[in-house]
Amino acid sequence: MFNSQYVCKLDPKGRLVLPAKIKAAIPEANGTTLMLQKAADGCLKLYPLVEFRKLENQVNALSDHKEETRRFKRSFFTRITDIDLDSTGRFLIPKTFQDYAGLGKEVIVVGIGRLIEIWSSDRVSDHVIEDEDEMSELSEKLLS
Repeated sequence: MFNSQYVCKLDPKGRLVLPAKIKAAIPEANGTTLMLQKAADGCLKLYPLVEFRKLENQVNALSDHKEETRRFKRSFFTRITDIDLDSTGRFLIPKTFQDYAGLGKEVIVVGIGRLIEIWSSDRVSDHVIEDEDEMSELSEKLLS
């Protein structure tokens, strides 16, 4: 399971080193390949293969007989790329993915359970609950 939030640096070539705790939480059976996705909130999602395969199976199970699902499948798979970690936990974020997420030199890596999000340091605060009262109310509403 992935958790916590880390401030990281993107090098000039667009490479990111995953924090040690995040890298250690990747299942050993996963190997060095992860799946990177352009996500709905303007961030990037990084999936271990086992988690991505679950999502991929759901998408592949959709009917090809409907125009809506064909469009969805095309759009889904064009927003995904595989990346390979080197021995230090470093990987290259393709330029089109960097641009999509508005990534600069400083990025925020967030563990959110079964996957990892990569955020621009300028965008992440708009998508995280800072107010303790709001967090308490949502916890009550969603977890009760």
